[in-house]
Amino acid sequence: MIPNTLRSQRGFSMISLLFWAAFVGFFGYLAVRALPTINEYLTIQKTINKIAMSPPPTVAEIRADFNKQKDIEYAIVSIEGKDLEITKEKDKIVIAFAYEKEVPVMGPVFMLIKYEGRAVAK
Repeated sequence: MIPNTLRSQRGFSMISLLFWAAFVGFFGYLAVRALPTINEYLTIQKTINKIAMSPPPTVAEIRADFNKQKDIEYAIVSIEGKDLEITKEKDKIVIAFAYEKEVPVMGPVFMLIKYEGRAVAK
């Protein structure tokens, strides 16, 4: 007869522990690879919002302001002022952008992230 203490023991087996460690490790690796692109997106969005708060009167000046900020912010490398889509909706200037970023994972495997954002002038 098996003692009562052995039947009530619970826990992870070594195989399940290794599986969960690999699972968490892989997604942690993907997150670390994607963080610089997320930082770039947030920097672009912040720059667009800043420009929209005091919109210059012309499209060319909006693009020039973005390029000036791009020269200051080292994190912005994916888009330039010419890539901005500047429109007018209900007498308000709308500055929008969209781009794709390929993040190498390992070997021929890449992770494609699509970013887009917009800011409306006040």
